[in-house]
Amino acid sequence: MSLTTPQILIFAILVAMMGLFLWGRFRHDVVALTALLACVIAGLVPSGVAFAGFGHPAVITVACVLVLSQGLRSTGAVDWLARSILPRDAGRITTLLALIGLGAALSGFMNNVGAMALLMPIAVQLSARLDLAPGQILMPLAFGTILGGMTTLVGTPPNLIVSGFREDAGLGQFAMFDFAPVGIAVATLGVLFVALIGWRLVPARKSAAGTGFDTGTYLTEVRVPDGGKAVGLTLRDFEAEIEDSGAQIIGLVRNEVRLTAPHGLRRIKAGDVLVLQADVDALAEALSVFGIQLEAQKSAADEKDAPADDASEKVPHKVMAEAAIRTAEKVEKTAESDESDQRDEDIVLRELAILPGATIAGQSASDLRLRTRYGLNLLAVSREGQQPQARLRKLKLKSGDLLLMQGPAEMMSEFINDTGCVPLGERELRIPDKRMAIIAGAIMLGAIGLVTLGLLAAPVAFALGVLASMVLRTVPLRKIYTTIDWPVIVLLAALIPVAGAMQTTGAADLLARFLVETIAQSNPIAALAVVLITTMFLSDVMNNAATAAILCPIALGIAATLGVNPDSFLMAVAIGASCAFLTPIGHQNNTLILGPGGFRFGDYWCLGLLVEAIVVVVSIPLLLIVWPL
Repeated sequence: MSLTTPQILIFAILVAMMGLFLWGRFRHDVVALTALLACVIAGLVPSGVAFAGFGHPAVITVACVLVLSQGLRSTGAVDWLARSILPRDAGRITTLLALIGLGAALSGFMNNVGAMALLMPIAVQLSARLDLAPGQILMPLAFGTILGGMTTLVGTPPNLIVSGFREDAGLGQFAMFDFAPVGIAVATLGVLFVALIGWRLVPARKSAAGTGFDTGTYLTEVRVPDGGKAVGLTLRDFEAEIEDSGAQIIGLVRNEVRLTAPHGLRRIKAGDVLVLQADVDALAEALSVFGIQLEAQKSAADEKDAPADDASEKVPHKVMAEAAIRTAEKVEKTAESDESDQRDEDIVLRELAILPGATIAGQSASDLRLRTRYGLNLLAVSREGQQPQARLRKLKLKSGDLLLMQGPAEMMSEFINDTGCVPLGERELRIPDKRMAIIAGAIMLGAIGLVTLGLLAAPVAFALGVLASMVLRTVPLRKIYTTIDWPVIVLLAALIPVAGAMQTTGAADLLARFLVETIAQSNPIAALAVVLITTMFLSDVMNNAATAAILCPIALGIAATLGVNPDSFLMAVAIGASCAFLTPIGHQNNTLILGPGGFRFGDYWCLGLLVEAIVVVVSIPLLLIVWPL
């Protein structure tokens, strides 16, 4: 079997690319782009179409799904769903089944990496309640979200890539739920296995994560709205509902009178201000359970109407003068609506430390008039060693205090420069907005519905969803582009022309004939198993999207050589590419849990090998039934 010069070149580039993937020294997108440029220089890919992959339907759809997933995440839609579904006092098996099942279900309709990132904090909290090591929940959850991604067209990038190659072959794209018959069966059995048995095989290691920093608990105030769920509850009942968040009530303000350590049987009334002590990451859960709001946001409007004379005397002249100049400039430059749009888009949450000698030491939020001068809210204060007794907006700040501030990014920076505070970091505190969560969910369901009914192609439908998200502000405009995983986009766009070069040079057909004649012995079922297992193996050691892009041309070549249904082999590639369970590098979800679970490289194979065996045993017969040869 003689090789032509183009075939030798493409095989050399592919071997070098896979070697670089395995080495791990360079990022996957860098390796893929290098392979693409090598193909262009070698004359295997025409320069005019070298970057056509960026316009490929699969690439566009992946980018759009990432944005829509961010909308579900930032509005709190998934947080609400998790609280509604996950049992509070159930045992290990029931809780694991609910958590992993939820992760798998979410992964079918949003990016599975996003689903994993959303549920990770919940999994870590549950590990303490269930008396398990964090990794014993994180690994089953990661595997569940990977399995869930194989159930729909948009669940994972490999499915979109496979669908794109089917269209390029003149067979049309796969429909939204074409992956479901086999995918749901495999995912269901896989989830049941890891929830009932598999978690016991995960090493119980101490978390090695060094993410974030511990700033202690914050003091904050929340107001109970009229008709809120908390109205009529006793303080004890309220605390029981938010027990999982770690927040506790340390005071109650009613009719401007503060009650310290109120009795647990006292009933909550509309308009009450509850003084909570909570870690910053627990605030969102504590707030969203009852739909209550931070008092700083409510009192901001009151601050605008408050007399300014007394406060002005206490504010340094430099701060007053600069604030006045900023206010005048903003009035001259923009209309009120434009300012509102800017504030909506640039809202950030920052933790600030007050240094010795800072200009704001000894003053309160009311003295500083944070809202009117800077457009900022003081949400909470953390003070080491003592519990402040004053109301939050009247609390005199001290050196060493930590402030949780919310407001426009630009004004936050100016406040930091004016006062000499030091920013510790930016937090993502998702305070669920019921209205926006419903809108985000409706947009996602609408896009899925358009694809399912065949009214629009997937890229167009999901791009329309992104446009709706931008107009309706379910995702801030400044996050539209930052929420897209650009390394994945570049990886996909670069590898699609490389895979095309495999076909045009005849390398894919040559490799397909070798696999069929030498390994599968011209047996279609054996060839199907070879494609599935080969794809699974490569997904374990290199990016799953890259694996799908490389194997699709080979799968089509094998089907053509044997004269059988190409859909069976494309589906085998899709399933295999979604089953990277043996290493932490095969899938991003496996990488995400490496630190928090305290895992080593070799900790994955024990559970992962059994899961992959289940996938092979279940999927091969189903493929032959649903997609007969």
